[in-house]
Amino acid sequence: MHPNPIFRNADISRNLDYARERGFGVLSINGSDGPLLAHVPFLLTDDGQSLDLHLVRSNPIARALDKPATAVIAVTGPDSYISPDWYGVDDQVPTWNYIAVHLRGQLERLPDDALRNMLDRQSAHFEDQLSPKSPWTTDKMTPDALTTMMRQIVPFRLTIQTVEGTWKLSQNKPDAVRERAAGYVNGFGMGCDPAILAGLMLAPPRK
Repeated sequence: MHPNPIFRNADISRNLDYARERGFGVLSINGSDGPLLAHVPFLLTDDGQSLDLHLVRSNPIARALDKPATAVIAVTGPDSYISPDWYGVDDQVPTWNYIAVHLRGQLERLPDDALRNMLDRQSAHFEDQLSPKSPWTTDKMTPDALTTMMRQIVPFRLTIQTVEGTWKLSQNKPDAVRERAAGYVNGFGMGCDPAILAGLMLAPPRK
């Protein structure tokens, strides 16, 4: 998280809404030999108190977690390199604008019988976003294939204790300077979804 408070004006609800919409992040716990990471889709509850996810049984986190442990999911969004020339003012330096939300709390393994419901809720959440496509459901799998697949994965829940977000969108620059840079990001930005980032730079979170 960037320490400058001007980049951390998004309230908890906005950070949670972004994480819920994105639905994908990097899960990390401390392992015996150092940090363990997994890239995972997740389903955040409506109240933002917890999220559910599953891991392949052979995943190092799944193998290491024999009791609840502190964990964090880093959810990243659009980002882009920012050239000093794009500001149109002197004495600037290169930087990178981005959005990141960290959800930190206690990760625990759930009973195996919680897995089917989790998979159905998670797939429904993402399939609904493909409307008018007819939703895929686990009922479309043959019983043997579904059973085999479910033996290979395990369900987990992260009970969220803290929510932190950085929306680094050049809020430390005058409006005209930030808006000028946004135009260049829209046309020439490099990174992930620079056009979306440019739109956010035009209306960054403010207190």
